[in-house]
Amino acid sequence: MVLPFLLSLLFVLGPAVTQETQDGPYSLTFHSIGISRPEAGFPSFQATGYLNDQAFFHYDHESGKAEPRGPWKQVEGMEDWEEVSKYQKARGDFFLKNLKEVMDYYKDTGNHTMQEKIVCELRNNSYCRAFWMTTYDGQDYIEFNTEIPAWFPRQTKAVFTKVKWETEGSVQRAKDYLEEECPRLLRNYLQYSKTFLDRQDAPSVSITSQVGPGNIRTLKCLAYNFYPGPVSMYWTRAGNAVETDEWGDIVLSEDGNYHSWVTVKVPYSDTGPYFCRVQHSSLAEPLTVLWNEGQESQAAGTA
Repeated sequence: MVLPFLLSLLFVLGPAVTQETQDGPYSLTFHSIGISRPEAGFPSFQATGYLNDQAFFHYDHESGKAEPRGPWKQVEGMEDWEEVSKYQKARGDFFLKNLKEVMDYYKDTGNHTMQEKIVCELRNNSYCRAFWMTTYDGQDYIEFNTEIPAWFPRQTKAVFTKVKWETEGSVQRAKDYLEEECPRLLRNYLQYSKTFLDRQDAPSVSITSQVGPGNIRTLKCLAYNFYPGPVSMYWTRAGNAVETDEWGDIVLSEDGNYHSWVTVKVPYSDTGPYFCRVQHSSLAEPLTVLWNEGQESQAAGTA
């Protein structure tokens, strides 16, 4: 009765406060990882909770503690972290039993991993979507379909898991959790978190240059310390967009803000003028930064 037990734990997580919250979308994600034979010092089970893209707590079996992260360290009343620690401890134990069962289906030994992602979303205070996916050794294994509702095997061996879980009566409880309990929990968390999630942090921008083989100069424009993540960056010369050489991924930093970059290659003799243009939701108009030969250029946007 592994999965029904886990579902019963999910239903007791979080205080029962619900209030109106508008706009969005906002998402609540629980991401769990189990490892059958972890290396020394690495936890066999760990779980992280996310509000949108921001980690707000982390738990691992090594410490046995669920601890708030980022600005949620300063938030009081959102969760009883001792109770969350107890819940995650019990959930981790059963999660690892599930991993052992899957390994038995494959007759696997040695080191294997299982990951689980449970997500629900709200828009204008209304449920808009949810999913529950489990992977085994990096491959989709089984997921929950809220429309049918049923567990949908993504691998042949996952049929055994489907039959077992559905025989144990998990289907309606999983559907209720994804469509009712998870959104309720998200509504409560948002009462403490919208300030962090709705913030608009304008990017700072710096430009560097480097001359390489063939007297080709690489101009790099770096935007950093911005939130939320979506950003547009490109180079111009004489008012015209210049073909980009490389784009960097939009990366979330440990401090909860994003950074990204874009480069262009130009002949060494070409002194421009070149401008880096950065568009972001925090800016009333694009931030335009001029590259100055022989020195770094910097600018900061104003939200």
